[in-house]
Amino acid sequence: MAQALDAAWTRSIEAAEASGRQRRVEAEHRIADNWFAAPPALSMSQREGQGAAADSSRETEVGVAFPLWRLGQRQRNLASAQAESEWAAAAERAARLRLAAQLRDQLGQLQSANSQVQQAMRQRQIFEALTADVERRVRAGDLAPADALAAQADLIAARALEREAQQALDAQHSIWLTLTGFSAIPEPESLPESWRDDTVLEQHAEARLAEAALQRARQRLAQTQARRDPPPELGIGVRQERPGPGQGHQNSMALSLRVPFGTDTHSQPAIATAWAEQEVAFTAQQRTHRQLKADLQLARQQLAHSEAQATLGQEHVALLRQRADLIGRSFQAGESPLPELLRALSATAQAEAASARQQANLTQARARLLQSLGLLP
Repeated sequence: MAQALDAAWTRSIEAAEASGRQRRVEAEHRIADNWFAAPPALSMSQREGQGAAADSSRETEVGVAFPLWRLGQRQRNLASAQAESEWAAAAERAARLRLAAQLRDQLGQLQSANSQVQQAMRQRQIFEALTADVERRVRAGDLAPADALAAQADLIAARALEREAQQALDAQHSIWLTLTGFSAIPEPESLPESWRDDTVLEQHAEARLAEAALQRARQRLAQTQARRDPPPELGIGVRQERPGPGQGHQNSMALSLRVPFGTDTHSQPAIATAWAEQEVAFTAQQRTHRQLKADLQLARQQLAHSEAQATLGQEHVALLRQRADLIGRSFQAGESPLPELLRALSATAQAEAASARQQANLTQARARLLQSLGLLP
């Protein structure tokens, strides 16, 4: 099952989304690790004099502006990038868990369809043997030709049921093959010893994702508040002046600091959006915890009901099989009519089909409990 999950993950859209999130996280880390708040800018200007008095005068200036981090802004960006990285990792694990739920559900349907095929095959074999025996006794004159027709009709119905079950199995197998690329069917997963422990929900992928989303929103809010104004700029320039004919060049250097100031009016929409994202993340976290607890309680109850139904179904099948065997012996001895035996076999077949469905429901109930516990294959 773990290999099937890995194969399905490589074929899923979620894997591509996780890869994109990882590239985004790496880009944000590179920005936060940079010494400058934005790319440096190169400026160049040249002025020339006009008129006779300023003939041939020229002034050339070349400078570079370096955007600087405000106090604490770089640390906030690093913290935000780290929170983004933790959220991306939690989102990938949650996506794998959701994909595991899809695989577990499909595996349950596949196993249910397979059990139906096996049951239909056994039923067809029983009716084949019975039909052959009835036809032999009709030829011997022990039974009427109508009995042979009744047995053949039930045999045809059993063959049709087997083909229908096989068709359903082929459809489920095709879906499984599309999801995983595997033709083999894994064995059902077993429950761990800690399935009754509620503390396992603390490590649930959805709970970790909700917590990571909340921390991410908090760091984004802090990051937005730290960059209310544009970053200050440190400028370094070189100026060359040529006053006019017969005068030497005059060179000078300039050092400047540009600091934007004013109110934070322009940053209020971004800050309000960050506040809203944090409130939504907090509400989502609380709802996720409540939902996980409710899902776990429901999964445990469904498992208990499925176990009880599967046990009762097996007992029912055992009784009907015993009854069919007794009627079969009575039929062989000539003490019971064929219709009574056919009705007994039909009732047994229906009970076996119901029992097979109940066993499949039990397997799916265990898979849902594993999913509610947040356990990956």
